[in-house]
Amino acid sequence: MRTSIFDLFKIGIGPSSSHTVGPMRAALAFLRGLDPAVTRAVRAELYGSLALTGIGHGTDRAVLLGLKGHSPETVPIGLAASAEALPFHYELLFHRDQLLPAHTNGMRFSAYGVSGELLISAIYYSVGGGFIVREGESETKQRPVEVPYPFRSAEELLAYQIPIPELMLANESALRPEASVREGIARIWNVMKESIERGLSTEGILPGGLKVRRRAARMYAKVRASGGGDPMSALDYLNAYAMAVNEENAAGGRVVTAPTNGAAGLLPSVVRYYEQFLDGADEAGILRFFLTAGAVGILYKENASISGAEVGCQGEVGVACSMAAAGLVSALGGTNEEAEHAAEIGMEHHLGMTCDPIGGLVQIPCIERNAFGAVKAVNSARMAMRESGGHKLSLDQVIKTMYQTGLDMQSRYKETSLAGLALNVVEC
Repeated sequence: MRTSIFDLFKIGIGPSSSHTVGPMRAALAFLRGLDPAVTRAVRAELYGSLALTGIGHGTDRAVLLGLKGHSPETVPIGLAASAEALPFHYELLFHRDQLLPAHTNGMRFSAYGVSGELLISAIYYSVGGGFIVREGESETKQRPVEVPYPFRSAEELLAYQIPIPELMLANESALRPEASVREGIARIWNVMKESIERGLSTEGILPGGLKVRRRAARMYAKVRASGGGDPMSALDYLNAYAMAVNEENAAGGRVVTAPTNGAAGLLPSVVRYYEQFLDGADEAGILRFFLTAGAVGILYKENASISGAEVGCQGEVGVACSMAAAGLVSALGGTNEEAEHAAEIGMEHHLGMTCDPIGGLVQIPCIERNAFGAVKAVNSARMAMRESGGHKLSLDQVIKTMYQTGLDMQSRYKETSLAGLALNVVEC
């Protein structure tokens, strides 16, 4: 096992983990390798999906902020990005018709000296969920601390016959003190709750030019005013919570990658649903939720992809649905087998989902997709916990299928805004 749950659940800013968080982290990493005494100019070049949808995803702003020394975890929300504040001349190029070899989200940084000589050049790839890889380095480097229960598949995970939350807590506690694990999860949930509350209390038009109106606050107000007579009102709340977070993400607000920004609303909405509507909900259940959801996310990260630019939206909203479904089962005290089954159901019904944001913005169809994914996650958990006698498809089989489907998908359906809704809906 090479991934911690805290690699998956990263605090950052919107609108995109691949196109905002990753490039900011890459620019900051490059900056830290520069000698300010001799650096006179820096050129940043974006390729592939980063170039095609970079403006809509705020990649240009993210790179600038990274070169100014900011990280996604701590950068002030709404901070203006200006090249005038940089201590060197700066140039940004978009290569929309070129790809770098390892991944469609490629970027090259070059630094030049007083006489125009090249001082250093580095290529980075933003590989999904805010993860970055520098060319020549492997994303699969082993951790120096071994975990007590390593696993590379759901089959291996289940073979331990230890409750998944207990197993994951032991693994994470091998990397940091157990108290830090608990505090870290509590902090993640706190940031998620804050993003829900901001989204539920903010109205207006989202930035980017599509003039998309925020809907979560009004939806929330309407369902609260309607009283408790509708047995389906819990789903209305679930929809409002998911959309609130993703409207915050689309506005460049503070969110948690779960496992990506484009899918950031799904897990927090399901946890809030658990907390508000299900009997026996408590902090221990929330801890179990995140530990189990993290285990499922690790399986996708290490065996497939969580990058919309690589495998389409099935790797973002689909993975988040799978994670949330398993997490909800564990929160409710379900078995490992039920959690695995729920995760399988959650992904099975997202297979083939394209990533086709209109105008390159994480707004249409992304915001509503989080709400629908949250409903699917809840339904997946309910179906799995009411089943008996096993199931035909395993989570490992579905993960393999998702990845192969993503590889077979035409590139124009994978976060390029060159096909699907992005092509067939007139921007207005």
